[in-house]
Amino acid sequence: MEFAGIGGFIVLVLDIWAIVSILSSRASTGAKVLWTLLVIVLPLLGFIIWLIAGPRSARASV
Repeated sequence: MEFAGIGGFIVLVLDIWAIVSILSSRASTGAKVLWTLLVIVLPLLGFIIWLIAGPRSARASV
């Protein structure tokens, strides 16, 4: 039971990190909205999809 709580907390932290990265990326507003909704609606799967195919942050492309 404790592992489930820790796992949920880790997913929450990773999702918050993903959303901050999405919002700071150079992607269009529409793309930011879609990626953010994906991460919010499907927390674990959305994060994995974003990690593989999502927009890169502004810092990574400079």
